This record gives sequence, C-alpha cells and structure tokens, in this order.
Amino acid sequence: MKADNLPYERFFELSPDLLCIAGYDGFFKKINPAVSKALCYTTDELYARSINDFVYDEDKEITAKARFELTKSKPLFNFENRYVTKHGEIVWLSWSSLPVASEQLVFAIAKNITHKKRMEAERNSLLSNLTMVNKELRQLTYSTTHDLRSPVNNLLSLFNLLDTSKIRDQETVEIMEFLQLSGENLKHALNSSLDLLSEKNKGHCPVEDVSLQECLNTVLQSIRSLIQISKATLRTDFSEVDKIKFNKASLESVFLNLVTNSIKYARPECLPDISIYSERVNGINRLIVSDNGLGFDMEKVQGEIFGLNRKFHDHTDSKGIGLYLVYNHVTGLGGKIIVESKVNEGTKFTISFKA
Repeated sequence: MKADNLPYERFFELSPDLLCIAGYDGFFKKINPAVSKALCYTTDELYARSINDFVYDEDKEITAKARFELTKSKPLFNFENRYVTKHGEIVWLSWSSLPVASEQLVFAIAKNITHKKRMEAERNSLLSNLTMVNKELRQLTYSTTHDLRSPVNNLLSLFNLLDTSKIRDQETVEIMEFLQLSGENLKHALNSSLDLLSEKNKGHCPVEDVSLQECLNTVLQSIRSLIQISKATLRTDFSEVDKIKFNKASLESVFLNLVTNSIKYARPECLPDISIYSERVNGINRLIVSDNGLGFDMEKVQGEIFGLNRKFHDHTDSKGIGLYLVYNHVTGLGGKIIVESKVNEGTKFTISFKA
C-alpha cells in the first residue's frame, strides 16, 4: 500500500458509519469494521455470502429492486431496510449508494437508525393509545351530556306544573324563577355541547362571527348567583374587537371556565376583580381575561397549567379540567393562549385568535 493512501485507509477503518464496496454480483468486496460490529458477523463471513442473505425477509424484495436500479447507474439516497444480525436481532440501516458502472461496483455508506426506529415505534404506540383514550373520553363526554338532558327536562317539566300565583312569599317566587332559568340555561348548555361534539366527531367544528358581549352575557346569566354571592366585580370592554370568528359554544365554555376560575381562586382577603377586554394587535384579534386572585408560581407550573387533571390550588371543587378545556377550545380552532401570573397577584390569560 502506498504511503499517501494510509490516511484514507484509516478514515475507512475508523468511521462509525457502515462503509462498504459491493459488486454488481451482490457480494461485499470491502467493508469497514462498523459493518461487522453492526451485524455481529466476521469479515470473512460477510464476504462469503450474498448480501441478500443478511437482509430481513420482508425487505428482500424492495432491496432487490433498489439494487437493480443501482445497476442501471441510478444513485440511491436515504434508502431504509432491515438486516438480521448473527444473533437474530433486527438492525435498521439507512443507505446512500453510488454505482460505478465501469467497475461494476457500488460504493455505499449506511447509518444505523435502529434507535430512531424504536423511538418512532414507541411514539406511534403512544399516539395510538392516546387516540384510543381520546376517543373513549369523547364517547364518555357525549354519553354523559346526552344522559343529563333527561333529568334536566324532567326538572323543567316540574317547574311548568308549578302555579307560582299560589305562593305568597315574593322572595320564594323569585328563587323559583331563578331555579327555572338556571335549568333552562343548563339545558341550553347541554344541547350546545351535544351539537359541538357531533360536529367534532364529523371532523370539523363550525365557526361563525360570534359576538363577544353576547357570549359573555349568556355565561354571566347562567352563573348570576355565583357572581352575586362572591360579590365579584366584572369590567368589560369589547369596543376594539366586538366579534371574532369562532365556535359559539366553545367561546361560551372559554368564558365560563375563566370567569368561574377567577371567582373560585380569589384571594380570601379581597373580593374578585375580573377584567375582560379585547384588542387588535398586528392584525390579530385578542381576548384578555385577568383577575386579582391567588395566581400561580409560573416556574413550577410552566408546561403543566393546561394539563388534564392538573390542580395547583387546594380547593374542594377543583377538578383540573377547566383550563384543559379552554386550551383545547382555543388551539383546536387555530388560536393560541398564554398565561402571565404571580402568586397572590392574579393571573392574566391572553388568547390570540386565528387570523
């Protein structure tokens, strides 16, 4: 061997990638140690048998087709196939090969991508399981929402049978009327949820020009007693953006969860103060909901705040679902939501809607 060939020989021998020269006859002519290491065969064993003998059975056909293309002087890039080691293990390789017709040889380099393929298989398995869980959750939500309509309808029927003119106490009459209104609002919410679920099951969620004020009014009407009892102050301003393209039921759910959370997680020493307003920034419509409540330690909850069943405050009525729903309503329709918060200084949610 000539002295000036030594550096190239060392590069060939020391490369962690699989380097080989193969003949058009389908046999290895020269390989580096990485090939033996990956397939667990000695160099002599690899030279003695056809390359196809080491290919995984299910990949023999596509490998033969690829090799035939090489004999027609067509380079091969990022071709993936499986080999079987001497111990019976499967190894994934990604090949780039260049044919030299005049010498009837193929110069090839391969990367061992077995780890990558395992990671992909694990990810696909997790996605499959997640899809199944989501499907089950959708079905459970659909069934629960549907089944709740019967007792609500029965309750409303009872109210229709009552003759409030026979009730002498005016305060009792007002309470009965409020209960009936709450039942009707609940029925409306259940029907809207069913419609939304049905549309999502069809693969799309209808959007329309939705009035921010009207949606908020619907929600505030349904939680009127909660607002009164908590003595919450709500300040709204939709003068900059009064309508957005969104799903009406989803927007009502966003308002409902953010407002009730602001009340639920108010600081004991002060009354809830909630600000809800819209703005347009760089052509993007935004909705901002802020409060003066307990707030979050963002360093601790970052990345988890919108997770399912994630609870950050000790509250008996906390289920860890509200913010999860808000996030999915917003992102499911192409929007974004960010959170700014400090402990005992309140929380600010900024929702950017799809342009």
